[in-house]
Amino acid sequence: MPVHAWSRVDPGIFHDFHQIWVIEIRRALNSGLLPASYYAMAEQHGGGYEPDVVTLKARTPEPMVYGANGGSGERATPQGEAGGVLLAEPKARVRVETDLEFYRRKQNVVAVRHASGDELVAVVEIVSRGNKSGRAAFDLFVKKAVEYLAYGIHLLILDLQPPTSRDPQGIHGAIWDAVAGGEYAAPADKPLTLAAYEGALGVRAFVEPIAVGDPLSPMPLFLRPGGHILVPLEETYQAAWESVPRRWRDVIAPPS
Repeated sequence: MPVHAWSRVDPGIFHDFHQIWVIEIRRALNSGLLPASYYAMAEQHGGGYEPDVVTLKARTPEPMVYGANGGSGERATPQGEAGGVLLAEPKARVRVETDLEFYRRKQNVVAVRHASGDELVAVVEIVSRGNKSGRAAFDLFVKKAVEYLAYGIHLLILDLQPPTSRDPQGIHGAIWDAVAGGEYAAPADKPLTLAAYEGALGVRAFVEPIAVGDPLSPMPLFLRPGGHILVPLEETYQAAWESVPRRWRDVIAPPS
């Protein structure tokens, strides 16, 4: 199935597809592609690298402080510490958030972990329009990718979004410049990018430039230096596409 022109629809439509594609990739990985000692989950990974993202740990819930009306609104403050963390929504006359930022915060990645300690070893991330919507969001995405690789976490990044002024060579061009200080020139007729990164003592990138209308090739996902599996992008993309409502399929890929 060819890659579709997702720029024809609002970001929320791609966000819906994005979430289903993540689940289909997760399903494929857990259905025999991953070795027995690995598993995949759909997870939300926020800003930069955080130690608690790498290893899942059981945590004892903090006690809650209840107000006079019985509603919970604040975590208990440990002895010796001043103040507390409020969990309720801030009270303000006007609250504003862009659609792109909302969808960016809600998007999932496929996280591959090793069963021995639940450590994060690889991430599959699908680029959204929100990741490229502004300088702050774009820099955060690149920073996160660089930090993952610096900690030896392998990446597979699927960029089906058109280049912007922030990434004229696609998202891989920006990541590669940040990681290696090297330049990447995307073919003029292949502006979209599939990029697999092997994070070890050094970083290696395996890049497949594509365009709207091209089929999706299987891409490597590294689980350890020198060892990878092939992710069936074509099959998982097609499975996700079949669940897109007909109303939007006719906009994205008008019937001939």
